[in-house]
Amino acid sequence: MAVAGCISPVAGPSGRYAKPIGNAPVTANPSPYSAALVCLAQYATRYGVASPRIAVGRISDYTGKEEGDGSGRKLTQGASLMAYTAFAKAGARLVERYDTSISELELKYANNKLISDDAAPVAPGLAPTPQGYRKIYAGQIPGSDFYLIGGITELNFNIRSSGVDIGLGYANADDGAGLISGKLYVMNIAMDLRLVDTRTQEVVDVISYQKQLIGREIGAGVFRFFGQIAVDVSAGEGALEPTQLAVRSLIERAVVEIMANLYGAPGPGSCMSADPIGGGTTGLTGSYTPAYNNLDQNNARTREQTGRWDVRSDPGPAGSIRGRY
Repeated sequence: MAVAGCISPVAGPSGRYAKPIGNAPVTANPSPYSAALVCLAQYATRYGVASPRIAVGRISDYTGKEEGDGSGRKLTQGASLMAYTAFAKAGARLVERYDTSISELELKYANNKLISDDAAPVAPGLAPTPQGYRKIYAGQIPGSDFYLIGGITELNFNIRSSGVDIGLGYANADDGAGLISGKLYVMNIAMDLRLVDTRTQEVVDVISYQKQLIGREIGAGVFRFFGQIAVDVSAGEGALEPTQLAVRSLIERAVVEIMANLYGAPGPGSCMSADPIGGGTTGLTGSYTPAYNNLDQNNARTREQTGRWDVRSDPGPAGSIRGRY
């Protein structure tokens, strides 16, 4: 009854039935190759190398593997989004081709003279007065030089597994017995990507990578009689290397090689020198175009800080949590 009382069928003053558990802050989500991508962006800036315009197409899951209970695919369907982030970390100039629904709708509105970029200020409660409609100009949308497409092509379970179970006990069952077990198993994921010249449709770069993942399980148990009482205690621990992080790692490794080729970087040795740039707009979380000259306080490195903007550890954020009205 005490445990059941932790959840109330009636919402409390806060408007919630129960307080969610957990207090982990939002953190950066790098792969082992994210630092290399950031280094390539710094390399391009240091030597004044211009990035071509890159678009990302569909990077689909072609394995066809689904969960047995029908809950969905085993691998992420957002590989294209990971590729966008990877190119951004490398400082590439990106153009949107994956989801153009908003741009196409606004272009349609602009073509019908329904969109205004500027509106005259008015008194509160009154609708703004348009100052003119948005103009459409020939050649206003920059084209891409290359685009990346491909897919996840392999998902192999249990490439190899091993395990051991050790049971110990006395000849007299009343004196107790124990069990120790351990298991290891290996799986892998593979991906095939290609970079295509937008103008000529020539495939200029093809990359195929695979990554193995390991999982483990360990457990121990004890069983014994204490007089008329039987005690059975067991404990275990298991872990599996994240499969979706493996997909991100495959993409970021491929993008490292692609951008190193496009930048003309000689190899990993070009990243071993000291970084003369310091803070910038490219980091482990991606990249952005600064709206103001405030890189001394808001740059890519600050975006990687765990406690930044977290009301529990950063005293800066304050104000209403309702939103704007």
